[in-house]
Amino acid sequence: MLAIGQKAPDFTLFNTARKEVSLQDFQGKNLIILFFPMAFTSVCTAELCEMRDNIAVYSGLNAEVVGISVDSPFTLAKFKEEQHLPFDLLSDFNKDVSQAYDSYYDTFVMNLKGVSKRSAFVVDQNGLIQYAEVLESAGDVPNFQAIQETLTNL
Repeated sequence: MLAIGQKAPDFTLFNTARKEVSLQDFQGKNLIILFFPMAFTSVCTAELCEMRDNIAVYSGLNAEVVGISVDSPFTLAKFKEEQHLPFDLLSDFNKDVSQAYDSYYDTFVMNLKGVSKRSAFVVDQNGLIQYAEVLESAGDVPNFQAIQETLTNL
């Protein structure tokens, strides 16, 4: 499990526009990283739409948002478009980043192998983890209030 104050694992993943996005791209900003199991499922949709609906709050706290799942960039593009999400969705199709963040189910529902666990991380302007929440149950959502409090205190 990743600890508060630890350097966040680096990543470079493709977004829905098939452009590479790296952790370093957010230097000087706070970053909320949301891992989610699968696009188009009810809890994932509710979670990401909660972030969409409160994006001004997070922007006001100098925070960017990215969502990461093992879905393909093409699936994520359709999901982003349909839900009008104003932040990048990144494809961890090869599952390396989910594993680096300890946010990985070896076996998920319907015996699907290698799916991201729902989790939330706040990475500060210096690349250090300031909040980490990895949920065992995919039916739960992150504690958005705790995320906002963490950002407020940075």
